[in-house]
Amino acid sequence: MRRLVRLAVPLSTLALMLGLIGANMWHATPARAAGAMHTYIVLYNANAISGSSLANIQSAGGTLVYSYPQIGVAIVKSDNPAFGGTLGAADTAVQGAAATDAFGVGLNDGANTTDATDTVIPNTPAPGSDNLSGLQWDMDQIQAPAAHAITGGSPNVTVGDIDTGLDFTHPDLAPNVDFANSVSCVSGAPDQTPSAWMDDNGHGTHTAGTIAAAKNGIGIVGVAPNVKIAGIKAGNAAGFFFPESVVCAFMWAGTHHIQVTNNSYFADPWLFNCRNDPGQRAIWVAERRAIRFAMQNGTVVVAAAGNEADDLAHPTQDVTSPDDSTPVTREISNACAVVPVEVPGVIGVSADGNKAFKSFYSSYGVGAVQVIAPGGDSILQVTAAAVNGRVLSTFPASLISSCRRKVFDGSATYCYLQGTSMASPHVAGLAALVVSMGITAPGAVAARIMNTADSLACPDTSMYAFFPSVSNGAPQTCQGGTGYNGFNGNGQINALRAVGG
Repeated sequence: MRRLVRLAVPLSTLALMLGLIGANMWHATPARAAGAMHTYIVLYNANAISGSSLANIQSAGGTLVYSYPQIGVAIVKSDNPAFGGTLGAADTAVQGAAATDAFGVGLNDGANTTDATDTVIPNTPAPGSDNLSGLQWDMDQIQAPAAHAITGGSPNVTVGDIDTGLDFTHPDLAPNVDFANSVSCVSGAPDQTPSAWMDDNGHGTHTAGTIAAAKNGIGIVGVAPNVKIAGIKAGNAAGFFFPESVVCAFMWAGTHHIQVTNNSYFADPWLFNCRNDPGQRAIWVAERRAIRFAMQNGTVVVAAAGNEADDLAHPTQDVTSPDDSTPVTREISNACAVVPVEVPGVIGVSADGNKAFKSFYSSYGVGAVQVIAPGGDSILQVTAAAVNGRVLSTFPASLISSCRRKVFDGSATYCYLQGTSMASPHVAGLAALVVSMGITAPGAVAARIMNTADSLACPDTSMYAFFPSVSNGAPQTCQGGTGYNGFNGNGQINALRAVGG
């Protein structure tokens, strides 16, 4: 994930820093500048949108971009500065309207809790290594190579990487790209033109490689090298994710029955999005409805915890939001949450390094984190195996000059990065292996991953003395015991144990 710091900076800048619902109340955001075109999330009281409501959008000066009647959300463009208030006054079904185009959401560098098991999906082992496998300390740490002797996953399973797209021409990804289920959601409406979902940032290609780089003799091997990877582009070239893109992405995953999604970003213009804030509520509700829709339709949702060293269970202050304009300091409480990692049913992931303790930057929190996985740590956990502390994965050749620590295998290009963005795809890949074995209900997949994780005790937190919370300056503290704690959740994922080894 880009750091869950709400900074109005592009991913490249953050990479340098890291080395890498309530009462129905009408709320409209303040009037926008006259004559300027803006995008709005329009939220309806019920999970439906009537024909009269669509007519009201037009009467209020709006143009429908796309509607998601399954969750009662419409994406609208308007140059009427009073659009939100006009629509709300005209249509009692409208719960809220929020302009989204001034708000960026950043890369982060349940329902269906049955444990029923479906018919096993045919899968194939993927033993052995590729040319750069010796640099993948992260895979060794979670016993992925040993798990591959049992299963490399099934090509009938697709992981939707909700990110900045993916480079479908990369030699290590091309064998596994699912063109039929890849899409750009940047506008809020799905666009399957391949050029639309091509990665123009690099982040999405990196996360995709960790999930599903093919076992093909080239470069690296992903956690699930036989599964399909769909690029669901919700982030633009600058690494910002707007609310309409996030809603579109989860609706796409749910309607296309994508079994797993990886989410290495935070959603909303605010690091902590507050349901009791009039300017945030419509977006807050719309995103949660979309995430819940995906999970109810069988999608396992995995998300990164963020890179602010924040205790998500005890938020008190946010100094970095909104991240696309001038941040303001505001006091917050547990009425505020990070999306998607704190949405119920989502598998929250913190990051560790090669010494298997939480990375210096990783956010954490009791209840917010279910497991920990390798994300890298270039300061506290540089070792002989992890020579720069970071995680190696695929990267677009067209963007490789932006990578400070690059590796080549013939024409294939790879980059070292660190962040909870790098941790989350390890868990998404593992979820795909579990689904490939026939455990498909999201709750059952989550339980399998958590129950087979290697328990880790809280470390000596004095090592984090120079890395306090970005949001409030508080020292990092770890609550809980070996079985479960705020730093590690249920422990570090173990791919071999998860697939029955």
